[in-house]
Amino acid sequence: MTDLSHGNGGDAKGHDYHLVNPSPWPIVGALAGGLLLGGAVLYFHSDQYWLMIVGFALTIITMRGWWKEVVREGHELGDHTSVVQRGLRFGMILFIASEVMFFAAFFWAFFNAALMPTEATSFTWPPPDLELVPAWELPFLNTLILLTSGVTVTWAHHALRHNNQKHTVIGLALTVALGILFLCIQGYEYAHAAFGFREGIYPSTFYMATGFHGFHVTVGTIFLIVCLIRAMKGQFKPNQHIGFEAAAWYWHFVDVVWLFLFIWVYWWGGS
Repeated sequence: MTDLSHGNGGDAKGHDYHLVNPSPWPIVGALAGGLLLGGAVLYFHSDQYWLMIVGFALTIITMRGWWKEVVREGHELGDHTSVVQRGLRFGMILFIASEVMFFAAFFWAFFNAALMPTEATSFTWPPPDLELVPAWELPFLNTLILLTSGVTVTWAHHALRHNNQKHTVIGLALTVALGILFLCIQGYEYAHAAFGFREGIYPSTFYMATGFHGFHVTVGTIFLIVCLIRAMKGQFKPNQHIGFEAAAWYWHFVDVVWLFLFIWVYWWGGS
């Protein structure tokens, strides 16, 4: 009879699938997401941010713990067979698809207000009493930065596939630096914006769309920092680097979303 037992490391098994051990991170992650969302709603309505901080901290802990387990399963225990890697790729694709729908909601709100302006905006768009962020200044600079970061992360991936450790590390380091630079410029833009979050439909949709994109850039930068550390330790191989692939795909998604934001929110929406 075929041995269908499973386990970690050297335990014999008659299949290529990875049956994971019980883990607390799915339920802890769900709790963290709920606290983060509830805390954000509480902050928007009453300026109380303590619950949002708790949710954010728990989310970071969940990310660290869960990623650590996945890295250990793939690098140390050898559980990431070709079948498992294919499943992880499909999971990442579905996650990015859900993120597309997430941003589609913000674009829908922006287009609805822009194409059918109401009395609240004097039936014009953009609202006449707002001093908007010039599209061809800091937003355009950030566009160039993100497009360049897409090139550097692709270079790093290409180098990894050709087993060029040095260029992989350099490409990842440049991508991380460009991501941090993007966030600094966006923070400066927010600090000097002439309108606040609660000053009408344009500010609300503007900050929700660009702010959540900034949050995704932050997550992507952390993701790439983890990959950079692993690359420096030599944990990626030309034929086994699913963690790097996921980070690169996520970063390209962030790039594409920003292009839509620049074209439709900054340029078209501000004209």
